[in-house]
Amino acid sequence: MGKRDARILEVLTERKRVEVAELARELGVSSVTMRKDLDELEARDVIKREHGYALLGSPNDINGRLAYHYQTKGAIARAAADLVVDGETVMVESGSCCALLALGLAQAARGVSVVTNSAFIASYVRREPAAKTVLLGGAYQNDSQVNVGPMVAQCAQNYCVERLFIGVDGYVPGQGFTNSDQMRAQAVVDMAAQAERVVVLTESDKFSRRGVVPMHLGDKVDCVVTDDGVDDAVAAAIEAAGVELVRVPRSD
Repeated sequence: MGKRDARILEVLTERKRVEVAELARELGVSSVTMRKDLDELEARDVIKREHGYALLGSPNDINGRLAYHYQTKGAIARAAADLVVDGETVMVESGSCCALLALGLAQAARGVSVVTNSAFIASYVRREPAAKTVLLGGAYQNDSQVNVGPMVAQCAQNYCVERLFIGVDGYVPGQGFTNSDQMRAQAVVDMAAQAERVVVLTESDKFSRRGVVPMHLGDKVDCVVTDDGVDDAVAAAIEAAGVELVRVPRSD
């Protein structure tokens, strides 16, 4: 994503809904160029278009969450991709950073297979010719666009992988990472049972939030990839637990 795209998302994050002509004036480009930029962002499910306007999706929907801190999330996803070996099969759970990881792996054409319970991720990478995706079955949640329930565990048992990449909704010192939904948290636990290690992808501001459902991943969490806005005390606690902490520059 270029600097102009990043600036478009910054403006939309601040104002939520902006006229296309106004965006073009502020960024110093023609309306034709601005519409092209917005069309490309919409094709990637980052923004939405209305007649004469550009707007962000709901932050409660994964399509909307993609646009928030997009540059930082992209940097987290790229750092996570560096942990993956060419030709590897990995599990990837739901979340905007995880979606960007799956997309980056597909675009790089490294022969990586992604096993996921996220229907959104399966759809998000479908246009990439090199995408290799396995969608785990289960009960479909409309809001998060993920499959949950006992069938996820049954399907996941067909795989033994080195890494599971997950997103999180919060963090509680002394208890670890949390989710906001009981069913999604259980799906993570079921998928983690089939992985040697768990890699957490999250922006630093999640460490100041408290999800209501502890994920109880124990020593499965092997690595946390976040940005350099993470509090020093939190970082020290994570590293003291023997977890590798990878920090990328916060871009927005």
